[in-house]
Amino acid sequence: MSRESGFHYGWIVIFTGLLVTIGAHGFGRMSYTLILPAMKDGLHFNYTQLGLLGTGNFIGYLLMAIVGGFLAARFGTRIVIAAALVLMGVTMILTGMTETFRFAFGMRLLTGLGNGAAFVPAMALGSAWFSVRRRGLATGIVSAGIGSGTMIAGLVVPIILGTYGADGWRVAWYILGGAVLGIAGVAALLIRSRPDDMGLNLVGGDPATPSPASPKVAAPLNWSGIYRMKAVWYLGVVYFMYGFSYIIYMTFFAAYLQKEMGLTSGQTGALWALVGGLSIFCGIIWGGLSDVLGRARGSALAFLVLSVSYAVFASVKTEMGYYVSAIVFGVTAWSIPTIMAAAAGDCVGPRLAPAGLGFITLFFGIGQALGPWVGGHLADLTGSFTGPFLLAVAVSVVGALLSLSIKPTGAGAASPGTEVTGDKA
Repeated sequence: MSRESGFHYGWIVIFTGLLVTIGAHGFGRMSYTLILPAMKDGLHFNYTQLGLLGTGNFIGYLLMAIVGGFLAARFGTRIVIAAALVLMGVTMILTGMTETFRFAFGMRLLTGLGNGAAFVPAMALGSAWFSVRRRGLATGIVSAGIGSGTMIAGLVVPIILGTYGADGWRVAWYILGGAVLGIAGVAALLIRSRPDDMGLNLVGGDPATPSPASPKVAAPLNWSGIYRMKAVWYLGVVYFMYGFSYIIYMTFFAAYLQKEMGLTSGQTGALWALVGGLSIFCGIIWGGLSDVLGRARGSALAFLVLSVSYAVFASVKTEMGYYVSAIVFGVTAWSIPTIMAAAAGDCVGPRLAPAGLGFITLFFGIGQALGPWVGGHLADLTGSFTGPFLLAVAVSVVGALLSLSIKPTGAGAASPGTEVTGDKA
């Protein structure tokens, strides 16, 4: 490994970040969709309770997604990510031991806390280690772990469920939790917070930004100005629409196919693996489209494509319909988060983009917390998942309409190193 040329340690860091997102999102979050039907049978929960378990997980994620970056800055990225993954692994294993709703809710809440604390610092590794001209690629590599983990879970979980029968859902949590603990060990061994800690430049050759201990610290920024900008609040409302609608589809995907449509866990797992595989590169695709079309039209188009996926899932009750829905959703799944991240940077400028994104993530998280509960309650009331999925269609269409009023790229952006200015709320 060379300090200035040849192989750069930043690539080890970024691919370790990919492994972190596989464990945190793929195993810790997305696997719940596949395990949910078996948990329902084993614990005799209703769909409202299962939806609330999802809500508990997202509440935990939201809380730590907001402060995870600050914790990493205070205690170091490696320590925070490793500790968060240990928390996830332990609570996932304990989820497999649950006998009551209250205990299961507590474990899913704690798993969500670990998820948020691991995911946000991992996504920031690209900014810490890579120059601007390679930062998008680096962040795309880390975010690809979401789709990769979803695909792996889709292939592995059905095998576990089929092998271990009635206790298969418990064994699935044990195995996935153990895998996350293993990833925690790798993260603790390989991740480093910043290149200047190792005497390295950024990948791409640019000098690394001095650490907080360095005398060359940038001047303080007007953090509170972010929360007074109308454009940032508006992005938050748009992001809420995505969080509320997409999570209904993801949470009840397997339960709908198995409990209402009669598919096997293997068939459902194959569809879920397809979603995961297709979604690996969707962030890069939709981010590029938003660069060409603008954030407003790119976001509106993504919302409309997602609404088509939900509508087909609810109304075309054939195997072909399920595959069409899974394919359409897979190629669009992480489009809105990618566009919102870029739009936040457009509004507040690159130096304050993480804070802007953290603020609008609050709205996204509220939508994620409400979606499973509302969707599950509606399914219990109507005896079908058609209603929840049609609700997701309606909310997604509203998101498309609201997207059209997002300010064009660059509008309201602050220049690097300046205070936030712009419209006040």
